[in-house]
Amino acid sequence: MIKIDFHTHTHHSYDSIMKPRKILDIAREKGLNAIVINDHNTIKGGLEAKQINPYPNLEVIVGAEIKTDAGDVTGIFLTREIESYKFTDVAREIKSQGGLVILNHPYVDHNLDLIDYSLIDFIEGYNSRLTDKQNSKAIYLAKEKKKILSAGSDAHIYDDIGKCYSEYQDSELLKPFSIHYNRCSIWSIPKSQLLKAIKNKDSALFMKLLIYIPKYMIMFGKKFNTEEHDHIIS
Repeated sequence: MIKIDFHTHTHHSYDSIMKPRKILDIAREKGLNAIVINDHNTIKGGLEAKQINPYPNLEVIVGAEIKTDAGDVTGIFLTREIESYKFTDVAREIKSQGGLVILNHPYVDHNLDLIDYSLIDFIEGYNSRLTDKQNSKAIYLAKEKKKILSAGSDAHIYDDIGKCYSEYQDSELLKPFSIHYNRCSIWSIPKSQLLKAIKNKDSALFMKLLIYIPKYMIMFGKKFNTEEHDHIIS
């Protein structure tokens, strides 16, 4: 079996400080065979991880999560930075490199009316940072559009690496044999947002978070504690 976490971020993203080498160490400890590094708007993290990877049985897949006019879209198996902004241009640029296109968390900050699904290879149906409802809608969309489901932790902190992954019987990636899903740590989103505010020196966001995080913990703390579970879909 080949286990792939399709969605992780390094310190090259504006909302993470994870180091590529430690990501690889944890991925190997958790039994992953491959990991996608898809930093926001750059392949730098993926290239760095690929260059320093000491594990012959762990493949680093170089990617980038590109902010487009339609929402975030990930390209994988990239060799060059993506320069475009419009969804169609981004997708075509990814494919011009021999890459594959993933529609990330389609019900989070997306305008799906701008999506040409003929250019999509995967739809992210399982994301550890999202609610069951958001993931269920994405799974339905993937089935409706006849697209391959992908699963990724969307890890911004080390604890979340490998929380969500696709499992394949071969390296073709045509259809996952099973998908394993666990909810991220309750601290994942607040931590990444704080890192975003600090790294970007965004004082307005920082002040907003001082109010938001206590409310977030009260509203979702119990829900996170009780909803962490594992899905195996064959």
